[in-house]
Amino acid sequence: MWILMVEAGVALFLLVFIVWWTMFAGRKDVDRDNNMSSRDNSRDSARDKPEP
Repeated sequence: MWILMVEAGVALFLLVFIVWWTMFAGRKDVDRDNNMSSRDNSRDSARDKPEP
C-alpha cells in the first residue's frame, strides 16, 4: 500500500514540476520587450514608404 502512495507522490511532483517549468522557462521579459519594440519600428518604417 505504501508503494502506491510513493508512486502517487512522485507522479504529483512530476506534474507540478512540468507545469512550473513550462510556465517560467520561456523568454525573459527584457527579450520580449526588445522584440516588440523592434517589430513596432519595422511597422512604422513600412508605413512611411510612399505607395507606387
